[in-house]
Amino acid sequence: MAVGIFDSGLGGLTVLEAARARLPEVDFLYFGDNSHAPYGVRDADDIYQLTSKAVHEMWDRGCNLVILACNTASAAALRRMQEAGVPQGKRVLGVFVPLIEALTERQWGDNSPPREVAVQHVALFATPATVASRAFQRELAFRAIGVDVEAQACGGVVDAIEDGDMILAEALVRSHVDALMRKMPRPQAAILGCTHYPLMEHIFQDALGADVQVFSQGRLVADSLADYLVRRPEMLGEGKAGYLTTGDPRRVSSRATQFLRREITFEAV
Repeated sequence: MAVGIFDSGLGGLTVLEAARARLPEVDFLYFGDNSHAPYGVRDADDIYQLTSKAVHEMWDRGCNLVILACNTASAAALRRMQEAGVPQGKRVLGVFVPLIEALTERQWGDNSPPREVAVQHVALFATPATVASRAFQRELAFRAIGVDVEAQACGGVVDAIEDGDMILAEALVRSHVDALMRKMPRPQAAILGCTHYPLMEHIFQDALGADVQVFSQGRLVADSLADYLVRRPEMLGEGKAGYLTTGDPRRVSSRATQFLRREITFEAV
């Protein structure tokens, strides 16, 4: 029995690790579309086609539920996939909603009208495609009113992380934080709107300052998934666990092993 987790590259491993810790009894099939990463600089149609192809591959391998652990895919492809129709007995979910529920202090599945919330000034750090989609602001508007969101497109960060150049990644993060804080000097909260960014969470926190609450997705998505599977146990599926990539399996396995500090072996799709 395996739940699918999809990402354009290695960032979704941060969600996978949190989900494994939260749900040790559940198997996971991870799919990294590494040959087409990063998605954050692609247009919406391209992201949709690539995401749809990968999700259908995971459904075909027996996963009833696939989590889009890629914020860019969640922003640009999720709604379109759901509107196009999902096969009976299958589901695809994104990573925005658990984050916004935490930010607005809502319980899972709370569909009450939007209301005022404590946090009024929010910094959003995301890929250029996620920022352009305004998907975060759209989902937030369903749950909260009066929240000022300042978005910063963090070009280059994903590429640096995927290449293992953490010195460059840190420099870019600090530059992007500085750019955002020139526009919003006193954010109350910061959203790390890309699953690669938790690998740099301590840098974001240091650059923002200790008084800014940083929301990262791994634990929030894992908790939401646990709640969902209690309600929908049939979504566990019958697929086999493992790691799939459209890229070079040896290179991707080596990089993933460095990220997680344990041996990870990817297979080619």
